[in-house]
Amino acid sequence: MRFCNLASGSSGNCTYIGDDHTHLCVDVGISGKRMEAGLNDIGLKTADMSGILITHEHSDHIGGLGVVSRRYGIPIYATQGTIGAIRRMPKFKDIPDYLYHEINADQPFTLGDFRIRPIRVSHDAADPVAYRFDNGGSSAAVMTDLGKFDDYTVDCLSGCDALMLEANHDVNMLQVGPYPYRLKKRILSDKGHLSNENCGRLLAKLLHDKLKHIILGHLSRENNLAELAYETVRMEITMADTQYRFSDFPVTIAKRNERSELITI
Repeated sequence: MRFCNLASGSSGNCTYIGDDHTHLCVDVGISGKRMEAGLNDIGLKTADMSGILITHEHSDHIGGLGVVSRRYGIPIYATQGTIGAIRRMPKFKDIPDYLYHEINADQPFTLGDFRIRPIRVSHDAADPVAYRFDNGGSSAAVMTDLGKFDDYTVDCLSGCDALMLEANHDVNMLQVGPYPYRLKKRILSDKGHLSNENCGRLLAKLLHDKLKHIILGHLSRENNLAELAYETVRMEITMADTQYRFSDFPVTIAKRNERSELITI
């Protein structure tokens, strides 16, 4: 299994997961040109994609979906609520119906070599999900855009070899920053985004001996810094009731406009 983030943040999100036979993308919140360039960097083309998995209908996750799906005829997988929300947007009315494939949270399905589990998340979208991918003896998950986590979240992500987790904002930066009060309230709510602190608390519950890589993603441009996210998550794990240390695992920060390293599991 190979895992690579092509873009992450409020300006656009796109993540590649695949192997020698099956190539998948989670979200297409960037232009087709940027997606193609990112895939070219790892020896692939957009035309190679076996499917696009959409987490939810916000623009930073579907901005390039119309062009990419129509041009290459790539199947789109999303929940019923997400598909309905996309179809109601004028920008996406030209996507052929046959490209849409409805999935359901907690009902695993198979695409090529991958068994995929959609995971319910708490976010202010029509019917949002995250995704866990199992491929032979390897597993990875992309978990962003959630306002809270619980035992269900931990159970769904347990045992993964690689994790991309949201570390969206620093609470203090958000509170004193320029956002209007209503937007601050939304981000901090249970249907908003995961803070650096809560990312660290979730991660502390997921550490295990075989965890090979951690990516902190979906960082806010205005309300976070890569160094701050890294340090805050480190501190949360240090203070947690766990046998592991932050330094026991490779941790990287997903960049907004650059692809991450290609991780092989």
